[in-house]
Amino acid sequence: MTTLTALALNCTLKPSPADSNTDLLLSQVMTALGAHDVAGTTVRVVDHDVRPGVETDMGDGDGWPKIRDLVLAADIVVIGTPIWMGHMSSIAQRVLERLDAELAETDEQGRPILFDKVAAVAVVGNEDGAHHATAGLYQGLVDVGFTVAAQAATYWNGEAMQKVDYRDLDETPEAVANATEILARTTAHLARALRAQPYPAGD
Repeated sequence: MTTLTALALNCTLKPSPADSNTDLLLSQVMTALGAHDVAGTTVRVVDHDVRPGVETDMGDGDGWPKIRDLVLAADIVVIGTPIWMGHMSSIAQRVLERLDAELAETDEQGRPILFDKVAAVAVVGNEDGAHHATAGLYQGLVDVGFTVAAQAATYWNGEAMQKVDYRDLDETPEAVANATEILARTTAHLARALRAQPYPAGD
């Protein structure tokens, strides 16, 4: 079986080495993908000086171009975000805005450069908003050229107005573990299918 590559973008607001609930869930996603012959790495976006904008390189030491290279090299990109005020993090929104530049980029066949790449989503928070954040990420990722597999999202929402974080749990809830496994299975399958039979170019 062909080994695929995955890139997980951790969109926590907390710079390293602070503990990150999003990092924990993404590590579980990457482990699950590994069971389907997918090898990958995780980048904590806030550790890089990713400038606001909608260009591939905003200049003046912009940290996005190096992350972009990793995106372009990967078969699968997983966006992980915490929930803040019911929404994805500002870092996740910035990633979508930077990916917007890819709408103007095409390959040698004239296809959008992100065609044949598969995306998935992981959301974590101790307030409501996982479905809302997932929907926004799905739309943005598909709009720039990614394909999303069936049930390619996993999430955990803790009880509202409480202080229990995902990393505080004694064990991963069965529903979360099951969602993560399905995400890995369907996403790896779709990425492998697109590797074997890419989208056709236009006339």
